[in-house]
Formats: sequence, structure tokens, C-alpha cells
Amino acid sequence: MSGTYRDLKAWQAAMEMVPEVYRLTRGFPREELYGLASQLRRAAVSIASNIAEGKGRSSDKELLYFLSNAKGSLFEVETQIMIADRLGYLSHLQAEELLSRTAEIGRLLNGLIKAFRNIPAA
Repeated sequence: MSGTYRDLKAWQAAMEMVPEVYRLTRGFPREELYGLASQLRRAAVSIASNIAEGKGRSSDKELLYFLSNAKGSLFEVETQIMIADRLGYLSHLQAEELLSRTAEIGRLLNGLIKAFRNIPAA
């Protein structure tokens, strides 16, 4: 698959989610600044970062490794959103909207992983 990481819809969607995560975590209690808010921000940034790093690697095997890492970070984000919802740091609507974004990113990542797994080795 040619192009750069910036051409990947999964990367674009992950990048769109990051400012939203930052905006919403600004409303978390002050004591969560270095706790859940920080973890959620780092995990959200990690999704896009892993996609970019994987695309910059020299083999499909390495790309798949980093796409798998991006999926792991995505699951972290989903879990942390649910925790923030349960703790009342996010409204249920805010949590559902973010989870909708993560579901879309997950579908895009799954599509990329499937596409690269089906490329015959050179």
C-alpha cells in the first residue's frame, strides 16, 4: 500500500480524536491531572503515533506489529472512557460519543490489519 501514514483513514480518525480527548479531560478533577486524564491522553496519542511509526517501518510484519499496538492503545482508551463515565468525569453522552469514535477507529484498524495480512510475502 503506497502513500504515507497521513493518507491512512485510521491515522486521520485517530488524530481527530486526540483534541477531543484533551478538551474533555480538561474538565476532569484536578487530582486526576496526573492520573486518569494523563493516561487517557497518552493512550489516545499512542494510537495515531503507532500507526505512523508502523507505516514508516520497512516491512509489512513491522507495520502489523505497530497496528497491533495501536489496537491495544485503542482498547486502553475505551476502558479509560468507561472508567471516566462511571466516575462521573464524563457525561454518559460524552462517553458514548467518544466510544463511537473508538469503534470507527477500530473498524479502520481491523481493515488495515486484514489488508496487510493478506499481502503475499515478496
